[in-house]
Amino acid sequence: MAGVTNSSEKREARAVYVISVAAELAGVHPQTLRIYERKGLVEPARTVGGSRRYSDDDIGLLQRIQSLTDDGLNLAGVKRVLELEQQLAAIQAELDQARRDAADAVDETHRTYRRDLVPVRQAMVRYGETSEVLRQLLGRSSRG
Repeated sequence: MAGVTNSSEKREARAVYVISVAAELAGVHPQTLRIYERKGLVEPARTVGGSRRYSDDDIGLLQRIQSLTDDGLNLAGVKRVLELEQQLAAIQAELDQARRDAADAVDETHRTYRRDLVPVRQAMVRYGETSEVLRQLLGRSSRG
């Protein structure tokens, strides 16, 4: 399953669309894409000749930008929202990792507890049997 995800991620990150196709897919004018690039909202890949190429990830970002502007945000607001969403995603990933690490630590601690457990018959000495137990322990230690 991991192979499918990796090839899918590579496909989404591969820049293949020229500006006119990207604009059509995003539902905006090509000039709007140039403005978004100038404002730092999107960074399309460039060919050796300098032509812009957009990936599926870029198209998704352009659609998100369009959605935010349709909701009434200006481009500065859109940029801030995108930055905050990116920070939130990074923090969420850190939190998920911390939760996995904590669960692993708890599991390891529980495994340690199980190793430290002693059967009840070995751990208990009944009142009145202490001298017998001590003789057995001392007898063993003096023999060994």
